[in-house]
Amino acid sequence: MMSTERPTAGALLRHWRQQRRLSQMALALEAEISQRHLSYLEAGRAMPSRAMVLHLTEQLRVPLRERNAILAAAGFAPAYGERPLQAPELAAARQAVERILHGHMPHPALAVDRYWTLLSANAAVFRLLGGVSGPLMQPPVNVLRLSLHPEGLAPRILNFAEWRAHLLARLAHEVQASSDAALLRLLEELKGYPPPPQARGARAAPVEEGGIAVPLRLAGVAGPLSFLSTTTVFGTAVDVTLSEVTIEAFFPADDATATAMARLAAAG
Repeated sequence: MMSTERPTAGALLRHWRQQRRLSQMALALEAEISQRHLSYLEAGRAMPSRAMVLHLTEQLRVPLRERNAILAAAGFAPAYGERPLQAPELAAARQAVERILHGHMPHPALAVDRYWTLLSANAAVFRLLGGVSGPLMQPPVNVLRLSLHPEGLAPRILNFAEWRAHLLARLAHEVQASSDAALLRLLEELKGYPPPPQARGARAAPVEEGGIAVPLRLAGVAGPLSFLSTTTVFGTAVDVTLSEVTIEAFFPADDATATAMARLAAAG
């Protein structure tokens, strides 16, 4: 029979130490505690204090949501609040996100949560979504699914093999960093999508010599578009929801794309 017992705080700390590929000695040195004490904590022979849980999870770069889970396993109240994004307390953060998205016009920018669910986007994003299947645009919209699904943007991505490899590698890194089962399920789902006709048999090519990043090359009514993406997060967030918000901004990779996006914006 499968055990229904919840993991202890020590077991969770051990899990995150192993996720970060640290030995007990390495973590003990980093945390400035004895290896013996850490061993006792992981084995459940000693109970960590609230301060020790917070200290060790900080050293291990554990996401705020999981830090709360370890505190709960140790018998303590959560240290980090989790408010809905529409909560009054997050009004300043919402305004900051909207300013960034609006200020990035005429180029596309969007905000997503931990699971790549679309939270907000500027008008330039929606100008690039022509031909996407209606169901994929029904909330909650998953941005990765929208990108790689055969009824999404995939048929219009000119360098699909490279862009797919980039997105899957990034998601795999997030799975490794967070140990989130839902992200793992999303990764497996995306891996199962068939490639669009123009990418069948293609393999991801290395970044071009002299290149600086993997671009997103997209076919559109304004001609081929090429974008470089950047990521922005709230680096000092102490709210769980806010810590999981990411802004993805796309910059034109060439003059032709910049000109085309300006024309699309002017046309409304």
